[in-house]
Formats: sequence, C-alpha cells, structure tokens
Amino acid sequence: MNTTSPRETVIEARGLCNRFGSQSVHEQLDLDLFRGEILAVVGGSGSGKSVLLRSIIGLRRPNEGDVRVFGQHLSQLDEAQRSRVERRFGVLFQKGALFSSLTVTENVALPLIEHAGLGRADAEHLAGVKLALAGLPLSAADKYPASLSGGMIKRAALARALALDPDILFLDEPTAGLDPIGAAAFDQLILTLRDALGLSVFLITHDLDTLYTITDRVAVLSQKKVLVAAPIAQVAETEDAWIQDYFHGPRGRAAYLATQALKEV
Repeated sequence: MNTTSPRETVIEARGLCNRFGSQSVHEQLDLDLFRGEILAVVGGSGSGKSVLLRSIIGLRRPNEGDVRVFGQHLSQLDEAQRSRVERRFGVLFQKGALFSSLTVTENVALPLIEHAGLGRADAEHLAGVKLALAGLPLSAADKYPASLSGGMIKRAALARALALDPDILFLDEPTAGLDPIGAAAFDQLILTLRDALGLSVFLITHDLDTLYTITDRVAVLSQKKVLVAAPIAQVAETEDAWIQDYFHGPRGRAAYLATQALKEV
C-alpha cells in the first residue's frame, strides 16, 4: 500500500449504535476503511466485531448512525442502487457458509448465475479461474464441502467471495481453525490478492501473526466503540488494559518476535 498518496475512504461508519433489546453493543462508533488497505478489527468477546461487519455489508440495519460506501449512504439507496453497491462486496464468513448440496465449482458459480446473469457453462468456467486465484487444486472443483479440509473450505469460500470481482473484501476470522502453516499461507494469499487486484480488505481476526504480518492498520473495539485505529506499532502502545494484555502477553510477544525474525531473513 502506498501511504504517501492521499488516502481515499471507501467505507465510512459514523455514529453507529447497535442494540439487542436493552443490551447495547455499539454506541457512537466511527470507523473508516481506506482504498487498498488491509484493516483488521480486533476486540474481546462480546465487543461486536461480527455485528459491525453485518452492519456495514447491509445484513443488519444499525439502530442509529450511518454507513457510507463509495460516498453513498446505504440507508438512502433504493433496492436496485443498493444491490449494485453490494455487488462490489466479497464476503468470506467465518465457517465458509458453502452450500453443502453443491460442489465447489457450483458454489462459486452461483453468484455469477444469480447476480451477473451468466449461463451455467460460462459461470462454471469463470468459477474455475476464481478457484485457481484462491489456490485450490483442480481436483477440488467437483468435490462437495463435506469432503474438504478446513483450509480448502476457506479457499473455496474465498473463491466465491471473489466471484463478482469485488472492490472490498470482508473476511470474518479467515484463519480460524487452520494449522499454523495453513494460516500463514492464507495470510500470504490475502496479501497477494490485495496487491494484484487492488482490493480493500476489512478483516476480523484474533490471529496475532496475521495482525503483525499483513495488516496496514488495526482497529480495536472496546467500550462499545473504536478505541483506536492505527498501525499496529501505535496500537500496541495504547494505554489500555485489554490492549496491553493482548499485544504484550506471551502470545503477543511471540508473534512480534517471529515477525521481526522473518523481516531479518
């Protein structure tokens, strides 16, 4: 990411409030995503990371506040306009959310048929291209999700998220459940795709290795708002008990030292 040029904001969340009955998850939450960056969102259990993602992509309407995407207020768009904006999103949900009754190719082809209007043959051909982009072997194309490993499910779900050539990629815990080697490979894939396709990436993760390896900024959800959103070195020095425990505890130190060692190789 070129940090010397002016940063273009592709997502602006302002004053978001999300409540479930009497329980308030977010109050007056503000957050920006800039073009071409990988922004990671972290926070403790119950801080509302997935709720925030769902609010931004339109699966949940916030009780208060507004989300602007590419300069447009989502709440003010009619159904057709909103659909055009949402087609510029690619979403990888935490557990993949693949259709168990469809093959990998059919899962990736589905949005191309339903939203791009392609015929089945063309959609499945393009699905093969997306599967290759996601690093899946050709042998996986005709398999069903139940026969895939956790890493292959993640890659198949990523291929589907890339199906409509999105501008913004949303990833909810993409390395959860992967072994360290698989998680590292997935991190590098995201970095490669961001650079090759010019994606902006909104990433929810608990993976400290991911944070230190591929993110441009980290946003910490705490006290029902974004406590800080900055490069990881700045975030790690923020005077907050949770942040200090998270970034300077045993796992945080190990992730930092491992990243520094890689940079010196």
